[in-house]
Amino acid sequence: MDIQLESTLSCPNCGQSKTEQMPTDACQYFYECSFCGALLKPLAGDCCVFCSYGDVPCPPIQLNGAQGSCCG
Repeated sequence: MDIQLESTLSCPNCGQSKTEQMPTDACQYFYECSFCGALLKPLAGDCCVFCSYGDVPCPPIQLNGAQGSCCG
């Protein structure tokens, strides 16, 4: 299985999207929208902003499904 290291985050505040590199060795809990300045954090049950607002979940979730976590 190929792991994707980029995900396009969509801001729920302004609706703009931006493609970002996902970290492979850390959890990205906060993300500041470069368009409106909103500070995003994961939704309940998600381990990071990529799993909540991205079109591709973080690498550990891609590898291990719901049992994975970039924060563990």
